[in-house]
Amino acid sequence: MVSPGRALRLAPRRSGHVACAGGEPAPGAGEIGFRRSGDGGKVGTVGNHSTGCCPDTASWPAVTAALARLGSPHPEAFTHPAVFTHPVVVRRRPRCARCHLVPEEHYARVFYDADLPRHWNVDQVALP
Repeated sequence: MVSPGRALRLAPRRSGHVACAGGEPAPGAGEIGFRRSGDGGKVGTVGNHSTGCCPDTASWPAVTAALARLGSPHPEAFTHPAVFTHPVVVRRRPRCARCHLVPEEHYARVFYDADLPRHWNVDQVALP
């Protein structure tokens, strides 16, 4: 996740970019992969797939600014770009706090046997 100050914030996969952002707007978000190299490491892959933030591919300048601050070689564009159709519908499942994309107004989750809220709830704090 890229913070408003263009700092790169990292969190474990599936922990959620909304949580990683700490309530701040995110100019960029997605997944990043690092590779070992002879001189340490470098950024190998970068994608904008984030169901919590749904960043457009136009967020690359914010991402590259954050990567440049690392001083490590990185790709010149998203290696795995995701194109989200708009409007993107995302809902947080209250029971587990995970965010889910809602396909075609289908607010039921087959694998969880539960319905997702019809109202926006991604920015709500999940209760244990």
